[in-house]
Amino acid sequence: MKKKNFNRAGSEQEYGPRLAGEILHDYLENSNEPLAVAYREQSGDADEQGWHRNTDLSVDLKTLLRSDRSMKTGKDYQGILRRDSDMELDDYRCHDPHYTFTETVPPAPRKRNPHVFKGKYITVTRRDDGSVHPNFKPLKIDEDFSLEKYISGVANELLWALEGLIENG
Repeated sequence: MKKKNFNRAGSEQEYGPRLAGEILHDYLENSNEPLAVAYREQSGDADEQGWHRNTDLSVDLKTLLRSDRSMKTGKDYQGILRRDSDMELDDYRCHDPHYTFTETVPPAPRKRNPHVFKGKYITVTRRDDGSVHPNFKPLKIDEDFSLEKYISGVANELLWALEGLIENG
């Protein structure tokens, strides 16, 4: 009596030795088990479906930091994340993307309305739109206060400020 050949699909006798990644890929693509069905649903078109469509798992990340030697847990870093390469390993049918994070210098706080002129009675500031505005300093009234002296001091400082603006113009 002749012995029947009961080779199972994917066995070494039928196909030769197979890699573990290849077997796992076949299972996930062809099986009706809940894990395989869920895998196929989430690995569909990333814009239409998927649990974590903006998540890359198992990536190689290189960090270039200014402030710390290595990243601290819970600390936010401002910088640029760039995908350097997308290496596909055929043996395991997986992607191994490589990223580089470069910490950037935070922008220096810009001084609002910088002073163009500072005097005893007024200051002149330049606004973001380029216009120039005089600002009166708080008036100090004491026994030596004179209205004529104050008015002439303000007028002189306005004249000096305008002359400086015209010369630097």
